[in-house]
Amino acid sequence: MNLVHRWLCNSALWQARVEERIIPWALAELELGKKVLEIGPGPGITTDVLRQRIVDLTCVEIECTYAASLARRMAGKNVTVLCGDGAAVPLANDSFDGVLCFTMLHHLSSAELQDRLLAEAARVLRPGGIFAGVDSLSSRLFRLLHIGDAMLPVNPQTFPDRLEAAGFANIQVDSNKHGFRFRASKP
Repeated sequence: MNLVHRWLCNSALWQARVEERIIPWALAELELGKKVLEIGPGPGITTDVLRQRIVDLTCVEIECTYAASLARRMAGKNVTVLCGDGAAVPLANDSFDGVLCFTMLHHLSSAELQDRLLAEAARVLRPGGIFAGVDSLSSRLFRLLHIGDAMLPVNPQTFPDRLEAAGFANIQVDSNKHGFRFRASKP
């Protein structure tokens, strides 16, 4: 991420948006279970909110600097942090009741990587487990914020087909003016 984007993702403004809008909208009326995986937490603003709702939270973050910092901050809490690739999760099949990712799919540089992440989320979920999250819609401000970053916005209209191809069922994708949320389950 570029410097402006890193600053924003660590800001009080972003923290308030995550706490008040993003996570409540993403997780409304969902039962995730006790053991949940968060893919791509970045600096951990979402993790701070999730750990209060989830009994056993594991995070996989590709940027080892972020992973190490988050692991130090979460030491002694109900969170395990691993440095790893969400498109090649270093965890066992059928391990989690829920898998979550927030505003990170667009950071994957190709549709193939995004689809591998979706397949990995399905692989590590137990049957009946929930995959849910939120991502942003492209806009002028969104593109400016991502200058110099990997950025491939996900099309919410075609996302249900991609989730189905990854092995999910009961797929729901809803949009608002800023982004979209998705929910699906592993059969």
